Amino acid sequence: MKIAVIIPSYKVKNHILQVIEDIGPEVSKIYVVDDKCPNESGKYVVQNCQDERVNVLFHEKNQGVGGAVKTGYSQALKDGLDIMVKIDGDGQMDSNKINQIVQPILAKEADYVKANRFFYVNELINGMPKIRLIGNSALSFINKIVSGYWDVMDPTNGYTAIHRHALSLLPLNKIANDYFFESDMLFRLGLIRAVVKDTPLKPIYEDEESNLSVTKTLFNFPYRYFKRMVKRFIYLYFIRDFNMGSFHFLIGSILLTFGGVKGSIDWYQSINTGILKSTGTVMISVLTLILGFQFLISSLNFDVQNTPTDSLQKNY
Repeated sequence: MKIAVIIPSYKVKNHILQVIEDIGPEVSKIYVVDDKCPNESGKYVVQNCQDERVNVLFHEKNQGVGGAVKTGYSQALKDGLDIMVKIDGDGQMDSNKINQIVQPILAKEADYVKANRFFYVNELINGMPKIRLIGNSALSFINKIVSGYWDVMDPTNGYTAIHRHALSLLPLNKIANDYFFESDMLFRLGLIRAVVKDTPLKPIYEDEESNLSVTKTLFNFPYRYFKRMVKRFIYLYFIRDFNMGSFHFLIGSILLTFGGVKGSIDWYQSINTGILKSTGTVMISVLTLILGFQFLISSLNFDVQNTPTDSLQKNY
């Protein structure tokens, strides 16, 4: 299979040549996407890089990291590449490890592979700023719920590889252009039932600066996560299929709502009249609440067990 590497280029002038130099001979094409970089890193690559595999693409307007990657993806698809690896140009990702990250795809065990920094706990704790460490841990749990990939960690890690068949099934125009890109990719991959696997890779922390705003993440991401979580649930459990997970969710929701409403009404009446409800009346609300909660836990367990396991490549 022919492998392409996509490198979004924005304020990475100090590192990008070394990143390209470390890419091994297993890679056929390297796409550097200058996302209207203020220090003209794309032009810098054109002038100073002698690697014949490099193809520099330019954006007239800044589109964000997701927009840059999608430009690289589209060009790689047009050029007939089979596996697209995305790495950053800031030197945080070891470009010598491309063989490792594409291996599950080559073995037809996965359609999308991503690096997992959380496997190496000591390096992560000592190298990553604490606020980013906490944020990434929280995002990992949220992404499990939103995407349905319960065995995947470190969702914001941008060191990824994807097979062209899975990529061709994704609506690239609908995927986020900004730093929500990695999370949105997992959500979209979940909808097409692609197999996603983690591979442990150590991060490299030096003098690079992150362009990700923690404030923007806190204010912009929650609504987008919630919207995609609802979409995934409706699509997979009510439109595409209706299964035991769907049934347990419906029953659980009905029981929990009934128990909550009835219990609130009984409590309000008792407060206003001073007359306590009988034990039997109280137990009706309590039991329906307990049963509703258990049904919802059962539906969640079904979702955990419903993680895709058959690679799309088997039918490709």
